[in-house]
Amino acid sequence: MYKHGGDIYTNKNVIDFSANLNPLGMPSFVAEAAKKAVDFSDVYPDVFQRELVEEIAKRENVNKESIICTNGAAELIFGICFALRPQKAVLVCPSFEEYRQGLEASGVEQIQNYFLKEEKGFALEADFLDELKYDMDIVFLCNPNNPTGRLIDELLLNKIIEKCNENGILLVVDECFLDFLEEDLSKKHKVFVIKAFTKMYAMAGIRLGYGIYRDEKFLNKIRKVIQPWNVSVIAQKSGIEAAKDTKFLEETRKFVKKEKEFLLKEIAPYVEKIYGHEANYIFFKSEENLGCKLLNKGIMIRDCSNFKGLEKGYFRIAVKERADNLSLIKALQEVKNG
Repeated sequence: MYKHGGDIYTNKNVIDFSANLNPLGMPSFVAEAAKKAVDFSDVYPDVFQRELVEEIAKRENVNKESIICTNGAAELIFGICFALRPQKAVLVCPSFEEYRQGLEASGVEQIQNYFLKEEKGFALEADFLDELKYDMDIVFLCNPNNPTGRLIDELLLNKIIEKCNENGILLVVDECFLDFLEEDLSKKHKVFVIKAFTKMYAMAGIRLGYGIYRDEKFLNKIRKVIQPWNVSVIAQKSGIEAAKDTKFLEETRKFVKKEKEFLLKEIAPYVEKIYGHEANYIFFKSEENLGCKLLNKGIMIRDCSNFKGLEKGYFRIAVKERADNLSLIKALQEVKNG
């Protein structure tokens, strides 16, 4: 299994900067919906997720026929791979490793790796277009990218969409972190968009993701390769309330912007170089054993060395509340001063 952030089960009693969840935590209206849903959990969930789909369609301003809901975004990634059974794929490195895991599990024959360059700040460049050949079946892009925190240039994204359409390549854009920004870059009518309530509404333990795609036949193919009743009663009821929200979303964006600016300024003297930070996390380079040193001080950060295309010395930290951020800064100072 691939290593992830958020392993508070192995590392107990730590401040967790390794999982990129909303620093404000799960909003009370979602938590309350989850608690109430327990009383309705003695029956099977709605296999069609009708009310949830209705609310997501309103939120995204798309037809409800374009929505598919899954047990987290990870199930959707695997569902896409098993429904399409692609033979050739293009992946950006480093990026979210579940794309590779889903492709390999579904029997892909060839994965073409496109390596982001440190000297270019790990930004996706125009030469990525050269990878989009007619014999490719699928491309996964994470926007903003995880772990590098870089957004794809909108002009380049438009060119990628155009070339994928020309060559019959399924373009899947993972926008699970885009809610933390005000941009809307999805071009929902031309790409398969993956989203989730996990990050913005701190629902990682509930598991709820969804996809937006106008090809209803392909969505039905995905439904055939994933289990029925995949979205629990608790997840559906929680998602319905989250989908109705706009206030908490705006409060979070303001809060994250403020705390991120604070963190960027304060950690700069203690790390080698800061790279992307478009969403609710910061990607940087530092001494190779920084993660271990901070863990000894009760701070857990994401060691990114297991991402393909990275090596030891690259780390990612979530933006958290001020008290936690101050604890991180204090620990960095102690590490720096020996």
